[in-house]
Amino acid sequence: MDKAETADILIRAAEPSDAAAISALIGQVGTFEGTLQLPDMPVASRLDFQQRVDTQGCKLVALARGEIIGVAGLHLQQPSLRRSHVRGLAIGLAPQGQGQGIGRMLMTRLLEWADNWSGVLRVELSVHVDNDRAIALYRSLGFVEEGRHKAYALKNGRYVDSISMARLHPNPPRIAD
Repeated sequence: MDKAETADILIRAAEPSDAAAISALIGQVGTFEGTLQLPDMPVASRLDFQQRVDTQGCKLVALARGEIIGVAGLHLQQPSLRRSHVRGLAIGLAPQGQGQGIGRMLMTRLLEWADNWSGVLRVELSVHVDNDRAIALYRSLGFVEEGRHKAYALKNGRYVDSISMARLHPNPPRIAD
């Protein structure tokens, strides 16, 4: 049992009604810095995107005492039949949820969905090079570094590099004999 499970963390599908709470989460100090979100943006600036239902993806939230403290999702990278086997991963955790095993819980559920239910062969992500905790988590779940993007994003007044990582399905489905 994860230590987060002992802290009464609930992982469930994100609903359109969660949009405002998700937007507030990914815009808060301690969360937005690890994403491509901007500080001081209105919650409303992300509502349309957060309310959208993606039938080709999976978006989950983590709740502690009824409050959303984490969000993670797998989404199509592009609407191309030649890339339909690929999903991009995004994750954000409130500061109080970081280092508690909640990110691992969210990602484990997403990878189970990808591996067992959706025909996903490849999961991709980008992570800032200074996010050691996230990089360690991704590696522990089978992600490998595939490249580095110089000056990928502006972060706190300086450009930061990003690492591209991916995980291939560990045991792709085959037709049973």
